[in-house]
Amino acid sequence: MPIGVPKVPFQLPEEDEASWVDLYNRLFQERLLFLGQEVNTEISNQLVGLMVYLSLEDKTRDLYLFINSPGGEVISGMAIFDIMQVVEAEVHTVCVGLAASMGSLLLVGGEFTKRLAFPHAMIHQPATSLYEGQVGECMLEAEELLKMRKTITNIYAQRTGKASWQIYRDMERDLFMSAEEAEAHGIVDTVAA
Repeated sequence: MPIGVPKVPFQLPEEDEASWVDLYNRLFQERLLFLGQEVNTEISNQLVGLMVYLSLEDKTRDLYLFINSPGGEVISGMAIFDIMQVVEAEVHTVCVGLAASMGSLLLVGGEFTKRLAFPHAMIHQPATSLYEGQVGECMLEAEELLKMRKTITNIYAQRTGKASWQIYRDMERDLFMSAEEAEAHGIVDTVAA
């Protein structure tokens, strides 16, 4: 039986009584952001807006992006990744379950030395084989897909310190990693104790 989003009390300093706000709005105020679903346009726009707003509000306080995502849309994910790189507040990334495909790219996109995975997290580096479809459709999109694959490969290479050929090879197969393997691979900097 779904219970919806829990409400928690929150009291502003100038108010006598606490008011009830939903849990996520309260956590956003503490600069804790969540990607707990497949990446799509809606969640991308929400996270981009929150990161920009919170960074403008106070660029000296870090942001924390908790990731438990099976991946999702490349363009929507790249929007989040790009904003993570340009906001002045540093973005910590934390894998709390699964960071697959685009979720993995967002995890590696966190501030260097501030990328964390919990011990039982599972990280899945994206496989970038072409989708099955009609030959004409594949031919029309092949050039764009290859450009995007090269961009993603370069991002992983820059952020992990691994050679492009190794990233390319890893992306050719379905590569699942434990938190410790992701740390050795350079996707995260620390595994939580």
